[in-house]
Amino acid sequence: MEIAFLILRILMALVLYAFLGWLIWLQWGQLRMQVEKAAMQQFPDLLLTLLDEKTKSYRFNRPEVIIGRQPGCDLRLNDGTISARHTRISHHDGQWWAEDLQSRNGTFINEETLSVPVVLAAGDLLRCGGVQLMVSFQIDTFSITNA
Repeated sequence: MEIAFLILRILMALVLYAFLGWLIWLQWGQLRMQVEKAAMQQFPDLLLTLLDEKTKSYRFNRPEVIIGRQPGCDLRLNDGTISARHTRISHHDGQWWAEDLQSRNGTFINEETLSVPVVLAAGDLLRCGGVQLMVSFQIDTFSITNA
């Protein structure tokens, strides 16, 4: 009888360890899938080139960029025609989108008024108030432009 209980205890311990191993294996698979998904969500850097006498470029490696005069903006432009928070450029659905933030002097893409969010393409001219910017993208070591 004691041998039967010993065998039963050993079997229960094996079942418990098998269950714990299975749980660890499932968690590992979930973690691996999340890492792969995060790696696939990388996006090209956004390059905004200021088209004035200085011709300065700004590079952004984040999914959202706010253009405006306010100190918290990602691209701060000290120009009287720029609102405190003028334009939002964000990356989602695999593309860069531009959106006017109800600015006073408007946002324009290739001289067309931006009234709804639109997809940006390399080479687009983005005008915020009186400031004009050229849009391009950079992935690792090469850039995408339509010159």
